[in-house]
Amino acid sequence: MRAGKSDHIPDAQGWVRAIDIDRDLSGQAKPDIMPDLADEIRLYAKREGKRISYIIFDGRIASGLLAWKWRTYKGANKHNHHVHVSFKKEADNDGSFFQIPMLGGTHDSGN
Repeated sequence: MRAGKSDHIPDAQGWVRAIDIDRDLSGQAKPDIMPDLADEIRLYAKREGKRISYIIFDGRIASGLLAWKWRTYKGANKHNHHVHVSFKKEADNDGSFFQIPMLGGTHDSGN
């Protein structure tokens, strides 16, 4: 187990509460679809509101703190080459599908 504070480090029960998704999803730099996917994850978190803690991508962060609006991220790693998604502890046992359109999900555009 690594030392430090990061959602990528397993907690005492072995839970890891973060994923990074590489910007070049297809293994190629173009087309760059990560800005769209990051935004769909953000909109899903805004609608669903109970599993995702925050998202960091391309020098911006979104969380429930400001109603899932993108704002400037001031951390050392701007996450330009990947999107970082951190999850809430309360969601550890929720295995339901993430309804993100680019990943095959559906959503109600009225929310």
